[in-house]
Amino acid sequence: MKPLLILGIGNVIMQDEGVGIHVVRQLEQTERFPEGVDLLDGATGGYFLLGDVTGYEHLILIDATLDSLPPGTIRVIRPRYADDYPPLLSAHEFGLKNMLDAMTFLERMPETHLVVVSVREVTELGLSLTPEVAAVVPEVVQTVKRIVAEVMGEECVSTGAVAEGDYSFDPTPVYDVI
Repeated sequence: MKPLLILGIGNVIMQDEGVGIHVVRQLEQTERFPEGVDLLDGATGGYFLLGDVTGYEHLILIDATLDSLPPGTIRVIRPRYADDYPPLLSAHEFGLKNMLDAMTFLERMPETHLVVVSVREVTELGLSLTPEVAAVVPEVVQTVKRIVAEVMGEECVSTGAVAEGDYSFDPTPVYDVI
């Protein structure tokens, strides 16, 4: 078992729905993590992630949620079962919840920190986050770094590659071909 996976979930062509991917890409650009910490762009989630996620002791899952809180609200939830998760977005709710149920059934659910960012809607297409959600990306990055330090007992090192609050995002997915 590997120590920790940071998994961003979302659809980057649906504005705020892609916040998990935006955060993972920001972390890849600006942070150097302790040995044993991996980052993964999980796209819209689902069963195809089952093998990746079950190989870790700890999971930090970053996603958007439609929970009636103001857009940009950040919460950290420690779910134990799929029903403990807040309402996820329609683009990936079915596959992600099924994956979580499967991991629980197989008793392979890693200790999970779910970092959710409240969003207003997911009906608009676009590669950029709305201003309310984009403004909290640095805070989500700091939240993830605190969780990594708590789990791993050591802190991340900022590389200074991107100024805080100013990040660029290349929406082109990177795939490993096996």
